[in-house]
Parts: sequence; structure tokens; C-alpha cells
Amino acid sequence: MSETIQQTYQPLTEGSAIALANRLGLFEEGSALTCNEIGDGNLNYVFHIKDHKTNKGIIIKQALPYAKVVGESWPLTLKRAVIEANALKIFASFCPELVPEVYYSDEQLAVTVMEDLSHLDIARSGLIEGKKFPQLSKHIGEYLAKTFFYTSDYYLDPGKKKEFAKQFTNPELCKITEDLVFTDPFFDADTNDFENFLTEEVERLWKDEELKLEAAKLKKSFMTEQEVLLHGDLHTGSIFAGSTETKVIDPEFAFYGPAGFDLGQYLANLLFQIVSRDEESREEIYSHLEEVWTVFNREFSRLWEEGNEAYCKTTGYLQYVLDKTYSDSLGFAGCELIRRTIGLSHVKDLDGIPSENDRFAAKKTAIQLGRALILERKSGTQFDRFIQIVKSRLQAASLS
Repeated sequence: MSETIQQTYQPLTEGSAIALANRLGLFEEGSALTCNEIGDGNLNYVFHIKDHKTNKGIIIKQALPYAKVVGESWPLTLKRAVIEANALKIFASFCPELVPEVYYSDEQLAVTVMEDLSHLDIARSGLIEGKKFPQLSKHIGEYLAKTFFYTSDYYLDPGKKKEFAKQFTNPELCKITEDLVFTDPFFDADTNDFENFLTEEVERLWKDEELKLEAAKLKKSFMTEQEVLLHGDLHTGSIFAGSTETKVIDPEFAFYGPAGFDLGQYLANLLFQIVSRDEESREEIYSHLEEVWTVFNREFSRLWEEGNEAYCKTTGYLQYVLDKTYSDSLGFAGCELIRRTIGLSHVKDLDGIPSENDRFAAKKTAIQLGRALILERKSGTQFDRFIQIVKSRLQAASLS
């Protein structure tokens, strides 16, 4: 939609969100619309507008000029709304079936109007509730392979790649990741947030100089390697899923970075399900872990072989790229496990465990598994080695 709504920025209300939808002509004139603010994230308002007569709905997402989780003391750029809308459009050009359609975006209002996905479940909530998403990891593997390949130097003209990298310069949101994922959890920082029963485990982590060195290396990779256009925050709360459908949302953290980061985020958020479930119900999640890597590997390799760059045909180079992506993803997954357990922003997979003893055991395991993945990320190049690390850490936790 090309129409521009000339208006100065102000936070939307449910009433003004309906007014915006009407001005954009997204519903029939005279429709009786209802609106609910449904955002449960840390940074934005999200409004669900619906015409109950026709059952048509839309989503309006608006960036706030501060982090909602903290308040106005933590200001944030509104540019992230433009970055999100543009990232969704680029990702849709490669895999339209896996991202929501964008109907309208407005830089001044910092809004993105998009497809209503309320018929689907947020993947994290659904997994916690025990729902089955048989296509989830197949679809995420395809999404990762296509967004990786089609935004990389292996496919793009070098000038176009550099243009994209400039367009998606995202320093404020990258700084959040740099601090909250790679720095603060490894030190006694004010942003950290954990229960008293984890104090001994956390203090042991803070004294682990080997671990902090490897985390620093991963932070350097995150800050300097402009390999692909990343989603930047690909956790299970940023994915809608159903029995046959998957949609990746919320790429406001999008930027050019190391290819393994998005994969590592997704792996880590599946691992929260592993450590929070009993042994019998873990097999389903192990299948997800295996499938996302298998599909990514297969699909990316197919795209690579169809590529036109001569150096892509050099014997062994594809395997080098896959091996690097694999080892990087394990390290990034380890950082995500640790930060979501003791850092500023937690996950319901762990915090929602009702028994304090079980919650302590799961969180302790998440920290120790995170440490193992960071330190052992280069110990092998086969995905079986990753599963072996996970299972050995769980076994050690059950014996402690």
C-alpha cells in the first residue's frame, strides 16, 4: 500500500489503531471493528483489529521510543520499525509462505500493518502446552537456508550485498544483544536477574575465565562478521505455528551478521524445552533439533550447487561454510541458554515450571549446557556431536 498517513509520532491506543485501519481502507466502510492490545514482548505495542462480521483481521505493530520492559529510562530508536518492515519484505521475496504479508508501513508513526496470524499459536506457548507442530523445524530449516543463501556473497552481487548491509545497520538493537547476550550474563552486571538458589552456580560462571574468553570471541564474531541478513532474534516466541503452517515474525533486530546466529537462537530455544521436559517427552524436541539442521544443510547445499559464483564450486568450500555455521551456532546457542536463564529477559519454558526444585534443576542444567556448548562448539563437525553434548549434560544433571 503506497498511501502515506501524514501524522506526527504518538503512541497508538486501541481507538486510534482502529482509526488508522479505517483511514487505510483495510476494512469495508462502516465495519464494526474491535481492537485488543496483545503485545507481550519487551519493546512494542501490538494491536489485533478484527471485523467480527466478516472475520477479517489485521495486526498493527508500533515501536515505542523506549524499551517497554524497562520504561522511558531506556530510550530506543524508532528506526527499528522500518528495519522490521523492510526485512519482512526481503525475506518474503525468498520464502513468502514463511513470513507474514506486510500491508502498510509508516516510518513517521513507526508502525507496520500486517497479516493476522491469530489462527496460529506462538510456537513457544504451544510447545509448553504440549502441542505438536510437525512442520515447524522443516519450515525453519528452509527459512534459514534461503535467507542465509540469498542475502550472502554466495548469491548477491557484491554491490547489492553492501547496499543491504548499509540499509540494515542497526546499532541500537545490536547493542542490546551485545550487552545482554554476550557480556552482562558473564559478569556481575545490574541487568542480570536470577533467583537466589542459582547464586552459587552463577558466581562459578563469573569466575570461569576460559568461558568468558570464548564468549568474548563469539561477541567479536557477532559484531564484525557481515555474512548474511539475520532475523536477529529468532526464538520460539518470534514464530507462529500450526499443524501445516509456520510464520516467522518480529525481525526488528535484523542486521548483517554471522550466519550461525539465527540457527543458534532457534536451537537454544528448543533446548529450553529439552531441559524443562521429562525424559519421555524429550524425543519430540530431539526430532526438531535434528530436522532443522538436516533441512537447512540439504536446502542450503542445493542452493549452493545452483549458484553461479566460481569460488562456490571449489572443492571443500561448501563443507567449510557448513562446518563454520554449525560450530558458530552451538556457541551462540550456549550464550542464549545462559542469558535467558540469568539475564534480563527470561523464557516461560523455565520460569513457568511450578515446582521450585524442578525449576532450579532445569535452570542449573541450562547454564551448564550453555557452558558446554560454548566450550565444545569446535569439538566435532557432525550434528550427532551436538546431540551427544546435550544428552551427556542432561545425564550429568540427573546424577548430581
